[in-house]
Amino acid sequence: MTTTLRPVSPETPAAGGGRTRRWQICANGRPVGALRTTATPRGDQCWGDISELEVWEGRRRGRATVGVLAAEEVLRGWGCTRVDADVPEAATGALRLAEALGYTERMRNMTKRLTAAPGLPPGVVARPVDAARYPAWLDEAKAGYVHDLCGSGLSEEQARAKSDADHRHLLPQGHATPGVALRELYGTDGAVLGTLWVALHQRDLPDGRPLAWVMTVEVAPEQRGRGHGRTLMLLAERECLDTGAHDLGLNVFTGNGVAIGLYTSLGYRVTNRVLGKPLL
Repeated sequence: MTTTLRPVSPETPAAGGGRTRRWQICANGRPVGALRTTATPRGDQCWGDISELEVWEGRRRGRATVGVLAAEEVLRGWGCTRVDADVPEAATGALRLAEALGYTERMRNMTKRLTAAPGLPPGVVARPVDAARYPAWLDEAKAGYVHDLCGSGLSEEQARAKSDADHRHLLPQGHATPGVALRELYGTDGAVLGTLWVALHQRDLPDGRPLAWVMTVEVAPEQRGRGHGRTLMLLAERECLDTGAHDLGLNVFTGNGVAIGLYTSLGYRVTNRVLGKPLL
């Protein structure tokens, strides 16, 4: 039996100058499943993504495996040097398949349903990042992101390209970009305790509810271990609720056990895992 990919629709543009296409997984010409391939430029590189994978006929016959391998070939042909797969936490079979094909977990998505705005501890104050502070904030944000990306398995070149591209795309107007909250947390002595970046309407949940997203939480190195990361997360929840959104999500890199422990203690739960590998 021959398993192949067949286009469902024409290739269409994707965000950031990329390209995307939906495919059928066919067995002897008969559709048995589907998936989507997407390629996104990251600086002078191109990253691939495989999503929307489903097999509705003949499961456990290797059709998903062949479909993923064929999708990787498509992405290679599109010039991609790396591929990611976003797998729902409940899809245990898909997680096993990705791991068997050499994918390793880079990060996980966690979300929380919010009810009431939490109070902040005494002795701290939050202020917006203004035009004067923005360049220093941006340099620190990029450096921290590069560090985390390298820790998740990317080369420094890949990490810097992705960091530059992501910040350019997500903050086109800098500190004045609509729909974002850039905050700094100060102590009573005027010292910066940490910084926060929240996208206040990143996407919609399947039922249409708005989902805000914590982009970065960074505690100043000399202030770590004093509970300021928890305070910044409480601030993120307040910012989210102030816009009328009651769902807040975030990405956390798999190797950051301290952050995972913090988010779990605050009631965040894993919804998706992002696994990836280089395309040689």
